[in-house]
Amino acid sequence: MAVEPSAKPNVLTAAEKAARWKLLFDGQTTTGWRSFKKPMFPAMGWKVEDGWLKCIANGHGGDILSADQFTDFELSWEWRISTNGNNGLKYFITEARDSAIGHEYQMLDDEGHPDGKRGPKRQAAAFYDVLPPSADKPYKPPGAINQSRIIVQGNHAEHWLNGAKVLAYELGSDELKAAVAQSKFKNVPGFGTKIKGHILLTEHHDEAWFRNVKIRELPGK
Repeated sequence: MAVEPSAKPNVLTAAEKAARWKLLFDGQTTTGWRSFKKPMFPAMGWKVEDGWLKCIANGHGGDILSADQFTDFELSWEWRISTNGNNGLKYFITEARDSAIGHEYQMLDDEGHPDGKRGPKRQAAAFYDVLPPSADKPYKPPGAINQSRIIVQGNHAEHWLNGAKVLAYELGSDELKAAVAQSKFKNVPGFGTKIKGHILLTEHHDEAWFRNVKIRELPGK
């Protein structure tokens, strides 16, 4: 089920409520978010501004993650990135690991950031450093609003960008294991398999904005 744009940002429609969607960001507060391995939201580096959750450039607030954890889910959000900017949304984040390592949906200025020049596996909508998105993805440049979705159900996962499915993969598959073995995560135990985990927004010292962050839990296959 695709999420239709709300009449007002950060507000669920009656249809979304009926479909069991819930907001992860209310547009006014940072309720429901905290620092990795810490009970509180960071005191600097992030702020709520005009209905957006903003990552402040060089704010050094660190990554933030959802208080709740998810296994099978559909997640939707809108984002903007600054010129030459870099950010990411991670899923399957567990605090049992020493650092915030998870599957990352890349958000990037593909043309301006150095990562974009390292190939499609590091560009917007990629499974960062593991799998590339479709070459014909409907990407909007820095300053414009992109809408993204992640779907995880059973072992099947999908990345969407602006209404188009741009990447699909199977968790735990031989194909994914081979891709992980060629990535920077090759020595991370269990990486590429399904776990219950938090949603995380990264802090890469560049300006980025997020709103309409919505999720609904799905039945496992």
